Amino acid sequence: MSKSVIKAVIPAAGLGTRFLPATKATPKEMLPIVDKPAIQYVVEEAAASGLHDVLIIIGRNKGNIVDHFDSVPELEQTLHKKGDNTKLGMVKDASDIADVHFLRQGQPLGLGHAVGRAEQHVGQESFAVLLGDDLIDARDPLLPTMIAEHDARGATIIALMEVPQEQIHMYGCAAVEPTENSEVVRITSLVEKPTAAEAPSNLAVIGRYVLRPEIFELLAKQEPGRGGEIQLTDALNTLARGEAGESAGPVYGVIFRGRRYDTGDKGDWIKANVQVGIESPGVGDDLKAWLKEFAAQL
Repeated sequence: MSKSVIKAVIPAAGLGTRFLPATKATPKEMLPIVDKPAIQYVVEEAAASGLHDVLIIIGRNKGNIVDHFDSVPELEQTLHKKGDNTKLGMVKDASDIADVHFLRQGQPLGLGHAVGRAEQHVGQESFAVLLGDDLIDARDPLLPTMIAEHDARGATIIALMEVPQEQIHMYGCAAVEPTENSEVVRITSLVEKPTAAEAPSNLAVIGRYVLRPEIFELLAKQEPGRGGEIQLTDALNTLARGEAGESAGPVYGVIFRGRRYDTGDKGDWIKANVQVGIESPGVGDDLKAWLKEFAAQL
């Protein structure tokens, strides 16, 4: 039986202004989490989920991302001559993870616009969207479950996560109805960054989606929303409310309860490095010991 979802789209055209001046010349997606740029973890997640055709949407000054996933014969030859097979393997891994393609967004008109630019590559197929701000621990796979629910329900699938009510204003929030599966809900509407009093639930939208191709028509007609940008959430809300017609299908959410690392701002990026670092061979033991000593001094 052929696979229903074989392509992944990773929007990476943002300016990264929250990390200035570090991102003045370096894309935010290339900031490292321990020893790999954040975007490599995302591509690895797609490939581990069976999505080996990956389209990265880039903007200006994102050439470093293209270079990272390309081969570097000079470096590989130098490491080979030194007999440093460990580092040679790590360098080759980045260019061998998946079949990575690149497309310029053109104008920075928002996440919805970036996803819409993928239509020519994706065609009339369902596809996955992975945002680089949310890193999902490889030990807690999420996309395979989302793809399975997409296939079973013929629906758009959004990843959700329970958050404390006082934090819901930081996220898109889903109004939901239960299903026969306690880990899957039907989404009836989406609210962008509501106050705690206005939030219809404590289920926050995180950066993983499995989308049907009907999303492209909605995005093409979508008026600018928050920040004057084309918002993916607005198009998904049209689907969830049933305003796009029955043929577009319903919207369901998969509740994720695994390990997730938020790299959306400076503080959370530092935390992500610590969380990943304590599990990293050659780094973890020393880091754990230092953290205990450091915490005792606070």
